[in-house]
This record gives sequence, C-alpha cells and structure tokens, in this order.
Amino acid sequence: MRPPTFQDIVAAREFIAPYLPKTPLVRIARISEELGCDYYAKLENLQPTGAFKVRGGVNLVGSYRTARGSEWVKDTTSANNQAALITASTGNHGQSIAFAGRLFGARVIIYAPVENVNESKMQAMRDLGAEVRLHGCDFDEARLECERVARAESFRYVHSANEPGLIAGVGTVGLEIFEDLPDVDVIITPAGGGSCASGNCIVANQLNQRVRVIAVQSEAAPAMWHSWRNRSLDPYPTMKTEHEGLATRVPFELTNKILWELLDDFVLVSDEKINEAIRFLARDAKQVAEGAGAASLAAAIKLRDRGRGSSPTVREGLRGKKVVGILTGGNIPLARLAKLMSG
Repeated sequence: MRPPTFQDIVAAREFIAPYLPKTPLVRIARISEELGCDYYAKLENLQPTGAFKVRGGVNLVGSYRTARGSEWVKDTTSANNQAALITASTGNHGQSIAFAGRLFGARVIIYAPVENVNESKMQAMRDLGAEVRLHGCDFDEARLECERVARAESFRYVHSANEPGLIAGVGTVGLEIFEDLPDVDVIITPAGGGSCASGNCIVANQLNQRVRVIAVQSEAAPAMWHSWRNRSLDPYPTMKTEHEGLATRVPFELTNKILWELLDDFVLVSDEKINEAIRFLARDAKQVAEGAGAASLAAAIKLRDRGRGSSPTVREGLRGKKVVGILTGGNIPLARLAKLMSG
C-alpha cells in the first residue's frame, strides 16, 4: 500500500474531468474582514453528491473497472451480473462509491452505524442504488463488520482512507486551488479519515513547499490529532462529536503516514465552534455546510486569536495571508440547519 504520488493526482484529475465539475474558489468578503486575511472557501458542497469525496470514488471505481477490463463483471459478481464493491461510511464516502458504482456499473453495499447517522445521507446512498446495511453503534463498529463480510463473500472492499486511488482523487482539490490562487499561503482542511488533508499535503509539497497545510478535527473525536501528535496508530477511546463526517475513533495507516511527513499543523475545535462556523457560512457566504465542511472556518477563527504555538503558521497567525478553507460538504439535515440558524 504505497501513497499516491503527485503524478497520480494529476492523472486522477484527467480521469475524473469528464464526470465531475471543477468547483468554485470564492473569496468571502465579510469573513476576510473578520479574520484580517483574504479568506477563500473551496466549495466542494457543490459537487453532485454534495461533498468532495466523490472525486475519490469516481477515480477509484473507474480506474478499477479500467484495470479489470473484460473481467469487470466476472470478479465478485452478484446474481444480476454486476461486480460488487463493499465499504463502510457515515455518508459522504458511501455516496461517492454509490455514485461511482452507478456510473460504472458496479453493485455497491454500504455498512453504516445505527446511531448518530445522518438520515439524509443514508437515503441519498439508497437513491444512488446502493444497498445500505446498518450495524454497530459507530463508524468503526460498522467498518469491522463490513471487513468481515468482505472477506467472507470475497467482495472488493473499499477502505474509506487506506486507498491510494481515493487519496489521489480528492487530491485534485489541491490542484484546483493552486490553479485559481497560485499565491495561496495557507490551506485548511477538515480531517475525518484524512484523505483530503493528505491529498492536499502531497500537492502543496510538490507545487510550493512554503504553503502551510493545516488539518482540523473536532476535539470530541480527536483520534487523528492524537495520531499526528504522537506518531501512533492507537485507537482513541472515545468519540462523541455530533458531526458525523469527523466521527472516527481509529486513525488509518496510509493517510496518517502521509500527514506525519507532510502536514504543517493540526488544530482541534469544539463542536460548538463548528456549529458557529456553519452559521457564519450560511450568513456571510450564503453556503450550506455540514459540520465537517465548516470545520476549516472554525479552525481559521481559532487561529486568528492564537499568538503562540508549535509551528510558524500558528506563531504568525493568518493576518494578511491568503487562506483557503476547504468546505468539504454541505449534506447537513435540514432540521439541524434550521435549529442552528434559529438558535
């Protein structure tokens, strides 16, 4: 399992271009004024599935089909003669594989937890043709059952992070950022499994090593932050965040090893601050963001007020810089959004 290269990301962009749009990079005037910097939002909430992960799904599933060629429907088939892919997801990753499965003719089975699920994401996966199976109290319990079934049934298991094709696909976000804003200073990316953060690290390291890439996670689910800080893949004992896109207890090997080498800094923010960022994006950017998608702005707000830290980015802050916050997704339940906006 090798990390994707910059060349892999360039190839992924060419591969996914016929299927997915380039998303806008928009300067948000009011937020820029509040932060004392030029703050840009990379609007991945405008993807067909409402989240950045579809880039990885299209790249991985489409490349897998291309590699299998005429054997595509002979490998791990179902009764209706479709190749079977199986994965675990709280929503956006599952939608990406379901979208790609429909696009390239694969049967998709998705395991999701019973508790703390985003029902709109579950229904979206079903609407895309996936079979959704609920198991366990959180993502990691659903993932373990998914892996067991994949071994028992000889399905092609698609890990939500330990897949070079996924990381290469979502790394195309970084290519677009540098194309639209070549003099970017800081990129802030949410981290759940770490594919977005690691993909952007690879791109920044290749195109301009002075660009600082910062990951952000909820302090109520800090497994990846602990992994990055301690250079360890040990599971974190608790996971209590309400934002399902950040809800992991177990750090993943491939993405974390990339981050250990290339990530400049890692910030924790509270769920409450993420909720505030959702409101700010709706009010000031006119954009709908789920919790994971708003986490980058929550981190920028925290860094604005931080004068000391472990990295040059933290010590210098964001003032006067060109900062991109990746708005990774907008799949927030309407009832939750309405409650936040009225609170």
